Amino acid sequence: MVVLQAQEIERVLWRSTTVSHLRQVHSLLLKSCLLRHPFLVSVFISCASSISLPYAHFFFRALPATPPLFTFNLLIRAFSQTTPFHSLTLFRHLHQTPPFSPDNFTFPPLLTACGRASSLPLGGSIHSLILKMGFTCDPYINNTLFKMYADCGALGLARKVFDEMPVRDVVSWSSMISTCVSRGFPCHAMAAFFQMGMENVKPNSVTLVSLLSACTKMLNLGAGASIHSYIVRNQVELDVGLGTALFEMYAKCGQIDKALQVFDSMHEKNLQSCTIMISALANHGRQKDAISLFSRMEDMGLQPDSLSFSAILSACGHMGLVSEGKMYFDRMVRMYSIKPTVEHYGCMVDLLGRAGLIEEAHDMIKNMPMEPNAVILRSFLGACRNLGWVPSLDGKLLSKLESELGANYVLTASIFSTCSSWKDANDLRLAMKHRGLKKTPGCSWVEVQN
Repeated sequence: MVVLQAQEIERVLWRSTTVSHLRQVHSLLLKSCLLRHPFLVSVFISCASSISLPYAHFFFRALPATPPLFTFNLLIRAFSQTTPFHSLTLFRHLHQTPPFSPDNFTFPPLLTACGRASSLPLGGSIHSLILKMGFTCDPYINNTLFKMYADCGALGLARKVFDEMPVRDVVSWSSMISTCVSRGFPCHAMAAFFQMGMENVKPNSVTLVSLLSACTKMLNLGAGASIHSYIVRNQVELDVGLGTALFEMYAKCGQIDKALQVFDSMHEKNLQSCTIMISALANHGRQKDAISLFSRMEDMGLQPDSLSFSAILSACGHMGLVSEGKMYFDRMVRMYSIKPTVEHYGCMVDLLGRAGLIEEAHDMIKNMPMEPNAVILRSFLGACRNLGWVPSLDGKLLSKLESELGANYVLTASIFSTCSSWKDANDLRLAMKHRGLKKTPGCSWVEVQN
């Protein structure tokens, strides 16, 4: 009878979708005296964690008997993604509950929690416990341990863990390569990839995405093309993530036609990939193609978001398409109910300024629902200087510019010079000199023998 009742409750639990359902099942467990049933308790916490983590924790704390280790692991993993310190508190509870016997599923979410909380001392303590309990040969624990040290910024310790791994699988190498890229060492990422090949570990899609990101940061078209060849030769599926990384590498390296070719060959596209491609086309002067792709994206049933509209408004600005820009800005608000951000207003001010509509740009700045940032003001003042139009330069407006950037002083002084306010222009240049500020000169990059 109890077995049949437990099976029925389990079926109800898996069908639960709301906190109200959880409360009803909780009541049923109380009435049936099944709160000591380890399997049902585990199923309840597993279901509740995906519906309401606070309720799962409440249920856990109200249990009349010591919960099984599996339930501790479930909650520790769930909290590690949202409130990592709760995971550590649960582990302390587990540590104080005899007999203390964590398994190989306990430590990875704990290490993840330490990494998310950037708590290196706690992570080191858990590492010591892993050593004492003999889990040093578990590849999953070692991979998570490496990532914890990397997330805490302890790259030396992360490298030491990596070098001491008895077995390094594709996940280990992918983590190493990804860490090198994210920490600004793309050359180290490429070196790790060559070492990975020497150990006969075959890269997966995640590895290749990180490698393409390294090529993008180095602007190394040759290495990126080689990775593309590897993808083709080994018939690696060009999923959304890998395809996006590949065409973004070509676009950043100046090969926009090749980027568009890769984009068109992708069987699956999402909003992010379309937005990146629109932005790339706009940056390469292909504004008409960017606008065409935006329409295709809508035809595919992908609803543009805030970033998509920033990309298309920027494209309109580069091409001077004022009416189209106003139309997209209006559609964003009216059709998609997206509240304009300071970035959207910045795109519109830049669009109007480039088109010579300085007064409209000035009115937009004054009517913004938020304070204009320094980027918007620099764009506006730059347009004023280029077109010889003198705005009403009040101190409140100019105070929004970053006072530590010498370029802002030079720009504002140029505006004062335009309206023959020589004293104001001279005062600004003197203030710039007294503060020891200089305008950073522009620079360009060229590649010579790699």
